Amino acid sequence: MKSEVEVLIYSILSAIPKGYVTSYGQLASYARLPRGARLIGRVLSHLPDDTTLPWHRVLRANGQIAFPPESPAYRRQKQMLEMEGIPVAQGKVDLSVFGWHD
Repeated sequence: MKSEVEVLIYSILSAIPKGYVTSYGQLASYARLPRGARLIGRVLSHLPDDTTLPWHRVLRANGQIAFPPESPAYRRQKQMLEMEGIPVAQGKVDLSVFGWHD
């Protein structure tokens, strides 16, 4: 059974529109979890591989993909973002253009 915090995080995560991204810290802020960026990362790391939640739309505060560039997870996230029309240059997304602001 999922905790109330996990359900809240999933709810906010599911609201990120296609073509936009947010940061772990911003997602934590929306969930009213001050300094909760690491918690967001932990919760997202436990999502099943076949999840339909848009985990790929969550990046570091500077717009960078959090996975190591040579990892399968990095390649998967980059591909998913690019399939939504979000360009990834040198592992980063321009948050000033593609950042989601509720």
